Amino acid sequence: MDAQTSLLKASRWKAWEPVLWLLAFAAPVVLPSHAAMINEIAIVALFAVSLDLVLGFTGVVSLGHAAFFGLGAYTAALLAKHVVPDPLVGLAAAIAASTVLGAVASLTIQRGSDLTRLMVTLGVALILLELANKLDWLTGGADGLQGVVLGPLLGTFAFDLAGRTAAYYSLTVLLVCFVLARRLVHSPFGATLKAIRDNRLRAMAIGIPVGSRLAVVYTIAAGLAGAAGGLLAQTTGFASLDVFEFHRSADVMLILVVGGTGWLYGGVAGAIVFKLMQDALSAITPQYWTFWLGLFLVVLVLVGRERLLKPWVWFGKGTK
Repeated sequence: MDAQTSLLKASRWKAWEPVLWLLAFAAPVVLPSHAAMINEIAIVALFAVSLDLVLGFTGVVSLGHAAFFGLGAYTAALLAKHVVPDPLVGLAAAIAASTVLGAVASLTIQRGSDLTRLMVTLGVALILLELANKLDWLTGGADGLQGVVLGPLLGTFAFDLAGRTAAYYSLTVLLVCFVLARRLVHSPFGATLKAIRDNRLRAMAIGIPVGSRLAVVYTIAAGLAGAAGGLLAQTTGFASLDVFEFHRSADVMLILVVGGTGWLYGGVAGAIVFKLMQDALSAITPQYWTFWLGLFLVVLVLVGRERLLKPWVWFGKGTK
């Protein structure tokens, strides 16, 4: 089987994939009381998919992905509060701002070891966190940016208190971004990313422009993370320093540990498991839920994801 045939085969949608997305879009109707949770899962899943592009498909470790998430959140919130309340305009602005930041930040990941990249990417997020804290006249500082009110989606669908419109909005954006990311990783460009992940020196030796490939995929991933941040600010009506915090980057890394890297559904699966466990454990033990979540992660690493999450792993092997 030649490379072109292999890419075409991998890019074909499996029979279970449309069913999975239909179930996702049916969830707000079937579980109307959990629409807010579905909205959160969709946002976190998009954030995880964006990180998987650089971590799972390119092998670039990042602990500062919250920088793009937070910038997208504040951009969408500021635009809605001071300029125009249209959700789609705000989302486009959030993606644009994060993409520009990603293009600039991509210069920092092209040299050095994994440890160096961890520190540099974390530093970018910390810089933006401090800026958001000091520019309190614009961002609200430690109090956050409050009073963000959006207009109806497409001029028709108002954001309701139940969160159903927000859930469908986030699910739609997730699906569009997922399709674009899926098309990217199953293209010749995506094949070069996997070559860089497997052996960067060999990729350079066969003529792959490693630097430009890293810059492009990091910029795209930043735009997707910005979209997730913009969705969070728009659907909650609030943006705070929390969107830049270290735990944002750490949580999305844990989500990929749970769901698996190198296949886009890993971010979706990890987001579902992580958010449901977080919700359930915090309801049972509000003070110690992080202990049980940490214990689950330890068991996951010791026992192996293949044994604990066999259905998802089987699906993952079918989509790689």
